[in-house]
Amino acid sequence: MHRKLQNEYKFRIMSYTQMAQLEVLNAVRGISSEVELKEFRDLIAHYFAQKAQTAIDAMWNNGQINSQTIQAWGNEHMRQTL
Repeated sequence: MHRKLQNEYKFRIMSYTQMAQLEVLNAVRGISSEVELKEFRDLIAHYFAQKAQTAIDAMWNNGQINSQTIQAWGNEHMRQTL
């Protein structure tokens, strides 16, 4: 099957989560050392940290949170026993 058609077909039958999983599997296929694994983990952590920072910045800019909110978060006890 032509690659373009394969991609269109894949797009129709796979969720974005499934497509992301395939992309990750393809990316990790080439990892061959502990150093490369650490670099990959750091890359993923940086990606999600950046997304969190962007979301927090948006909340700050539209007034959903402010310095008092952040200070209150610092005083919260978040641990729960199961």
